[in-house]
Amino acid sequence: MTREVRIGDRQVGDGHPVYVIAEIGINHNGELDIAKQLIDAASFAGCDAVKFQVRTPEICVPRDQWDIERETPWGTMTYIDYRHRMEFDKAQYEEIDAYASGKGLHWFASCWDEQAVDFLSSFDVPVWKVASASLTDNGLLAKKRATGKPVMFSTGMSTMEQVEHAFDQLDADSTLVAHATSTYPCPPEELNLRMLHTLRDAFPVPVGYSGHETGLSTTLAAVAMGATFVERHITLDRAMWGSDQAASVEPMGFWRLVRDIRTIESARGDGVKRVYDSELGPLRKLRRVQ
Repeated sequence: MTREVRIGDRQVGDGHPVYVIAEIGINHNGELDIAKQLIDAASFAGCDAVKFQVRTPEICVPRDQWDIERETPWGTMTYIDYRHRMEFDKAQYEEIDAYASGKGLHWFASCWDEQAVDFLSSFDVPVWKVASASLTDNGLLAKKRATGKPVMFSTGMSTMEQVEHAFDQLDADSTLVAHATSTYPCPPEELNLRMLHTLRDAFPVPVGYSGHETGLSTTLAAVAMGATFVERHITLDRAMWGSDQAASVEPMGFWRLVRDIRTIESARGDGVKRVYDSELGPLRKLRRVQ
């Protein structure tokens, strides 16, 4: 089995360019204009895709939390009303679909419940994402597998046994596995990047990295260690209101991230020892014994 999966018009896996995903998630704060600005930023950075999150609030929010009030930028509201405020409707996603496609970007989403999968199925998303929190939801995994589209899942907050079980629920020929630690932001000592090697040893599929740390260096290290796709949250400003903003990357940071990923891809080479033409001059000048 080859370690590659086709996502839309891109091949993702060993020997292919790293597939870079800018996760917009809920950083749009329910504002379509902010979502479009984040798509612009992802396009400017050279990303391959943007990702959203889709929930059916009545399904995803426990009933005992519906009426809990919280302060938001739009005033005091119940948690269930807040969750609705953060979701886009079909017409808004139609705008997102046209806008992202016009920028040459793939777009897809983490659907947190089966009804959300039905909702998004009216769009031709190229891949489904399973959030770490949904890894143990067998019904949701089956629903996404049944669409016939590739499925990418993150492994945060999960045991290896749970990861193996989730993998067994999916089609191995069209599955991608992302190492992740579900702490926002995540301290370096909990990133455990060697899990990339563990996952590669366990599963014959593309393995990538979904990072929630601050800074770029550890994500770049993940690429150097073999991550074939990378997902980082994108934001207009890390000081904006919202639970994911602090663990996100601002537009210029994302541009540097993609730039440096491409440099690392070029620098990794093929592992075959050779003497480059550029070395011949120094060789003649410096090597005393031929």
